[in-house]
Amino acid sequence: MFLSEAAASGPTYFYLVPLVVFIPLAGLLINILFGKWMGEKAIGWIASIASGLAFVVAVLLGISLLNHHEGVVVPLLEWISIGDLKVAWAFQVDTLSVTMMLVVAGVGTLIHVYSIGYMHEDVRFNGDPGRFRRFFVYMNLFIAAMMILVSANSYLMLFVGWEGVGLCSFLLIGFWFEKGKDKIGNAIAAKKAFVTNRVGDFGLLIAIFIMFWAFGSLNFDQVFAQSGGAADTVILAITLLMLIGVAGKSAQIPLYVWLPDAMAGPTPVSALIHAATMVTAGVYLITRSFPLYEASQQAQNVVALVGGITALFAATIAVGQFDIKKILAYSTISQLGFMVDAVGIGAYSAGMFHLVTHAFFKAVLVLAAGSVILGVEHGHHHLEHEGKGDKGGEHFDPQDIRNMGGLRTRMKTTFWVYIIGSLALVGIFPFAGFWSKDEILLEEQMLFPPAYWILVIAAFLTAFYMGRQVLLVFFGKPRSKAVEHAKENRALITVPLIILAFFSAVGGSLNLPRFHTFTEWLEHTVTVIHPVEFSITTALMASVIAISGLVIAWFIYSRHYNNLQELPPAKRPDDPLRQWLGPVFTGMENKWWVDELYWAVILSPYISLSRFLAEVIDWRFWHDWFHDTVIGRSFRGLANFLAAVFDLRFIDGIANGLASVTIRFAGSLRKIQTGYVRNYALTVFLGVVVIIGYLILR
Repeated sequence: MFLSEAAASGPTYFYLVPLVVFIPLAGLLINILFGKWMGEKAIGWIASIASGLAFVVAVLLGISLLNHHEGVVVPLLEWISIGDLKVAWAFQVDTLSVTMMLVVAGVGTLIHVYSIGYMHEDVRFNGDPGRFRRFFVYMNLFIAAMMILVSANSYLMLFVGWEGVGLCSFLLIGFWFEKGKDKIGNAIAAKKAFVTNRVGDFGLLIAIFIMFWAFGSLNFDQVFAQSGGAADTVILAITLLMLIGVAGKSAQIPLYVWLPDAMAGPTPVSALIHAATMVTAGVYLITRSFPLYEASQQAQNVVALVGGITALFAATIAVGQFDIKKILAYSTISQLGFMVDAVGIGAYSAGMFHLVTHAFFKAVLVLAAGSVILGVEHGHHHLEHEGKGDKGGEHFDPQDIRNMGGLRTRMKTTFWVYIIGSLALVGIFPFAGFWSKDEILLEEQMLFPPAYWILVIAAFLTAFYMGRQVLLVFFGKPRSKAVEHAKENRALITVPLIILAFFSAVGGSLNLPRFHTFTEWLEHTVTVIHPVEFSITTALMASVIAISGLVIAWFIYSRHYNNLQELPPAKRPDDPLRQWLGPVFTGMENKWWVDELYWAVILSPYISLSRFLAEVIDWRFWHDWFHDTVIGRSFRGLANFLAAVFDLRFIDGIANGLASVTIRFAGSLRKIQTGYVRNYALTVFLGVVVIIGYLILR
């Protein structure tokens, strides 16, 4: 349905949809043009209000869809017109796109508000007020790019937003570019994310090329309408190439390696891009392209296996990490695996439902982790100011959970929101994650049993590593003086946490059994989905798995790290899992050496080849030998020939010969010029005689 048709049937707000892109753009333009004359709060609130207004527009679009479930297409302008390629910038407003708009703008607004307080600390310690403005400009740009992605009416416009969020990811991950290992670690992390995503984007781009070749269009409606008559090989090629793009953006095997390093960016970036919004773009892409995937069972199986293996693999790595943000990073990869697995088997409602609940509880977890880090840093800087730092002289890491403990009494608000987020992630009744994860497991059990058991193990590990993290961070006694002096953060940080924690607790009500509100909402767009009835057996099993993981974590870690605050980190006992699992835990801790494997198999040979091409082929062969020897020597030889032979002997010879002939001829003529008048008169006379004779004889 087009906008004109919808308007004829009653008042709607569909015409407002361009504002979801243009309002964030307006916010960043205001900060670019006038930000240097405004204070921190004004800059932050302008960016936050811009994101908030985009959320209001998304709400109005959702209200309009209540009476126009089929959705509308809102054209804006003709963008490309080249031969058969006609691409308009048009907005797809349906229940799927609006769901993503609500998540992006809603969670994004809360993260913007949180950032006002969080990034203030960055300005204070780095002394660069302009950095505060740049941060919020990048954040608004990201919201705008994400809105282009989810509202696009064609794969080409979707790709524009897809690349836009990739650019913003690079800018925001590398925002603290001067920090990290050797003061370039964060910059390297940003580059790693950018390059890895470009690998995935190349696959998506090839899929788009094949679409245009096969269907003659890139508009969703036209592509889907023709997909039923396309060859199986064409559909398989498109869907698998699209999966490469999904693997890059949604951090699936083998292109997941960028996301843990991306936690080098500021905590709000980690929450916005790498927990709640950007990384879910791949899940949205598969759901949007459901007619293509429904036409290829092989592609669905591959997607499901990639998601399931990723969920389990990332969960094992999270068990062995000690950085509070790295644990959550691998948790995100694992949960994305759940979503990809779900949409791969055709459980689009379950996958999207988990996408929504995950945005709530993972955002609150990452932001709460940032609150913990800030609180510990406050304590550490307080001690440094008083000259009472921790014993041992070792480098203090505010993100190492082994340095924490006992924070539940010092940061009570952060503790409780972290507990709620953790219970939602683990899947404890009645929190949001219980309902969405339970729905995925139920669908897997019915449609794809092999992946079901993979996800069951991943769910157990999820409960275990979150129980381990909560215990080491919040329980026991403080294991550093910085933690003893930690304090709760101000309201700008804690209020968004409370709101997100609330939705993490009640978000499951969006799709409760028997009501199926979210499923019925989504089925107007994703027409192949159907409600799944609640299974008490699956729910009980999922609950037993989650509780078992928490209990085992409590049993192992509840006493292990107590009473260690007097010992320097070097003398503290190691993680007990290392004693029991040995090399297995070492593998988890070292992320199964995947980065090292990438370096050995891909990066090192690539660098060696690049050096060979640069130093041997380009410099030694092309520059030294070919240029100097072949071209240079040949040129010098030709120049010497032209100079010594052609110029000196031939050209100069001709010139000298002409001169000699001229001299001799002139000498002969000189003899005629006697200087006597009689001789000249005789010559004239003879000339006249000759002429007259010629005329007579002719």
